[in-house]
Amino acid sequence: MKHTMVALVEDRPGVLNRVASLFRRRGFNIDSLAVGTTEEAGISRMTIVVEDEGAGGIVDQVQRQLYKLIDVVRVEQLTSAEAVMRELALVKVRCTTEQRHALLDLVGIFRAHVVDVSPTTVVVEIVAAEERLSAFIANVEPYGVLELVRTGRIAMLRGERTTAQHPPVGEAEPDEVQRFHHESGRRPEGDLPYVSD
Repeated sequence: MKHTMVALVEDRPGVLNRVASLFRRRGFNIDSLAVGTTEEAGISRMTIVVEDEGAGGIVDQVQRQLYKLIDVVRVEQLTSAEAVMRELALVKVRCTTEQRHALLDLVGIFRAHVVDVSPTTVVVEIVAAEERLSAFIANVEPYGVLELVRTGRIAMLRGERTTAQHPPVGEAEPDEVQRFHHESGRRPEGDLPYVSD
């Protein structure tokens, strides 16, 4: 089963490397990782998809380990929450003039968009849930997929709740980390220690 987690982190050099290193050291496999800015200056949002291969408890372990990184502000699991989850893909498909009409009908059915056309290819942009996106790719494979790029999953809670307002899930920050944030301010200047080392 795939689990989706969101981590709000300080927008500082090296944070992505620290998170990736944490997963590597603990032997967790990242299925996808999408990182971008948020509505709050200085905070980035990581959407992490991990696969639980039946061992159980991997999500709780990941949350506990993420909270040990001082750059992590908040972690939330969205797997069982009411959330909107999407992926973006660009697909370059081989397409002759005779095939173009049928391909464009298919693009319309999946609510995708053509973003580039050449005499022998069409580039399609599609934003959809993972299953729908995979179904689109399966339907265009007979034409010949020349190139494919996917962003990985991004997710957001439905309704009025937000990840920033919602209390953290799992283990709270250790007292020494809370004390450091309180004494130094939310985003202190300079290098931050790596708590899990």
